[in-house]
Amino acid sequence: MNCQNCHLNAGTQPWGNNYLAVQANYPKFRDRSGTLENQVKRVNDCFQRSLNGQALDSTDKAMKAILAYIAWVGQDVPKHYIPRGSGIYKLALLDRAADTLKGRKIFIEKCQTCHQKNGEGLLNDSGTAYTYPPLWGPASYNNAAGLFRISNLAGYVKYNMPFGVSYQNAQLKDEDAWDVASFINAMPRPSGDKTKDWPDIAKKPFDHPFGPYADPFTEQQHKFGPFKPIKKWKSTHNKKS
Repeated sequence: MNCQNCHLNAGTQPWGNNYLAVQANYPKFRDRSGTLENQVKRVNDCFQRSLNGQALDSTDKAMKAILAYIAWVGQDVPKHYIPRGSGIYKLALLDRAADTLKGRKIFIEKCQTCHQKNGEGLLNDSGTAYTYPPLWGPASYNNAAGLFRISNLAGYVKYNMPFGVSYQNAQLKDEDAWDVASFINAMPRPSGDKTKDWPDIAKKPFDHPFGPYADPFTEQQHKFGPFKPIKKWKSTHNKKS
């Protein structure tokens, strides 16, 4: 896979996981690592998690090119400003758990034409890159990637899938996006290194599917929902603390 498989239209598409806010907001503190991260660290997270590959040295020619491109895309964004349409859209939470069986049906109807029956994706004619990326299996993103949180995948799917839609002409209902995201993330994929993630477990997101947690909810509920009780618990206990 490559960057374009997740950051659509070369990282410029609204709600398509774009780069617009990156230059203006890094370095920044991230709860996942518990550290102040620069862009090299963030890009390497993508290489190691979303691409299930290897990190690049900061002096590597490819890394320098990526950073230069990100700077160019975000050159007109004021410091610490996040333009509307940056990153991934945050969908409203369901009142129920996401349903993998409903998601499988949606995948068959809407997704497998491009991503193939077994989610293996479709390589280009020369076999050098994916025209449509694998959604599970050994070549897909690993379970330490941000898209393994179904709120991220559901928001991404809502305004970008099936191929050709946008936030201006979405096809899927919110619940369809949640359900198909749950199906995709229930399928097998590589395991990434999560040993140093979320050093403050109280800061784990509501849909981070790996314990331990500061709250009493199970990994199953953190992965598929319902999420409203988790968020309510966090809100109540954060106020108390």
